[in-house]
Amino acid sequence: MSDPLTLDSLTPFTHAYDGERLAGVHGGGPGRAAVVLLHGAGAGSEERSRPLLAEFVGRGCRGLAFDFSGHGNSTGSLRDLSLRRRFEQAVAVIDARVPAAEPLVLVGFSMSGQTVADLVRHYRDRVVALGLCAPAVYAPEAWDVPFGEGDGRFSGIIRTPDGWRRSPALAAFGAYAGRAVLAVPGRDAVIPPEVTEAVQESLAAHAQYTRFELPDAEHQLGLWFRDHADSRRDFADALLAGLGDGGPTVVSGVGEDGLHGHTDCGWRSG
Repeated sequence: MSDPLTLDSLTPFTHAYDGERLAGVHGGGPGRAAVVLLHGAGAGSEERSRPLLAEFVGRGCRGLAFDFSGHGNSTGSLRDLSLRRRFEQAVAVIDARVPAAEPLVLVGFSMSGQTVADLVRHYRDRVVALGLCAPAVYAPEAWDVPFGEGDGRFSGIIRTPDGWRRSPALAAFGAYAGRAVLAVPGRDAVIPPEVTEAVQESLAAHAQYTRFELPDAEHQLGLWFRDHADSRRDFADALLAGLGDGGPTVVSGVGEDGLHGHTDCGWRSG
């Protein structure tokens, strides 16, 4: 479990946007890269990501995580949320909390794989590293559709066989040339393996890419990182180390202390 003294480095905040109050936590100081953690759908929230966020803050990074509307401590209704609104809320919080000249490290869980791709297209070269944790990607027509109650248009779109293959996220990942780490659980009952392989193929095109394997984990990697300190450390090492090395690597994320060496946020984008 997490060290409560480390979690004390995180401070709550709220941000008003589009009639709603978005709640989150942040830590760290200026002059380093900013790591932004984005939770998944359903019961996802920033709270389960706090130990991972504290890991990055402890390495000198600015750290930021928040609840999308309808989640956690934020206001709003989950049924009214959409992929577009997730993107817009993330931009609003990042622009309010992170200085414009500061490099970004984006980490997205599950549904936020799509949100990370949207942010990569928006912030372009400012994104120096991205971490995708059991990511999902979606057909373009799903982007602006409210999630609803699970039986509406959004659900119909995402259940269309192979609709995800047309996702603009795959093109965004294929064009991305920074550091990229794909965290893959050994047992994922949510994301089909062909989606994971398509994301991997896109990242491997130009990114400095690492596949980070967690053989004993299931889909909810936020919970896994919350409960496994070794995996948190190794994931942070993989994401922050090796910038500029190039070439894909495969990393086992179970108890591999020192695999990359302890890395921090002292680097700058080139």
